[in-house]
Amino acid sequence: MHPTLAADGSFVERFIREAKSVARLAHPNVVQVFDQGADGSYVYLAMEYVAGCTLRDVLRERGALQPRAALDVLEPVLAALGAAHRAGFVHRDMKPENVLIGDDGRVKVADFGLVRAVDTVTNTTGSVLGTVSYLAPEQIEHGTADTRVDVYACGVVLYEMLTGGKPHSGDSPAQVLYQHLHADVPPPSAAVPGMPYALDELV
Repeated sequence: MHPTLAADGSFVERFIREAKSVARLAHPNVVQVFDQGADGSYVYLAMEYVAGCTLRDVLRERGALQPRAALDVLEPVLAALGAAHRAGFVHRDMKPENVLIGDDGRVKVADFGLVRAVDTVTNTTGSVLGTVSYLAPEQIEHGTADTRVDVYACGVVLYEMLTGGKPHSGDSPAQVLYQHLHADVPPPSAAVPGMPYALDELV
């Protein structure tokens, strides 16, 4: 943990409490949290090691994925989020960097244990949590997050897998946030001619 956060006693307490809670979330598509705690001035979180890469690595290397490959990634991500939602967790920061693809092909969602603890801090300072390209409108306007923000982010991730680009872009984060608030996510077929209509509807 960053020393600035580790020096905040209330944050450390919240971080450990949330990590212990997430550790009870056992699902084959969720990166498992094994242990958490403090050792002197160090605060740590021990998680399952996944040998492989992130979805971001794949997109950088390959660009857009074939529809079948994109859906093969999306399905286990949704399974992981579904299990988390049923257990009362909202990820709040779904993005390709938090989707791990193992060398064996298994897909796992990471960072459940970090997001809610950090969310409490960012809400008290009025900041917006999450990478701007994947934020749902209600996160931007009201700072609120329920299961629907994860669904929205997954739609953006699917769009990016299908087209190789993000649905909203701009010269600044503020411009991207504005588009999330005032523009619909465009259909993937607008960027990739011939994309099946069913995938437009899914996004």
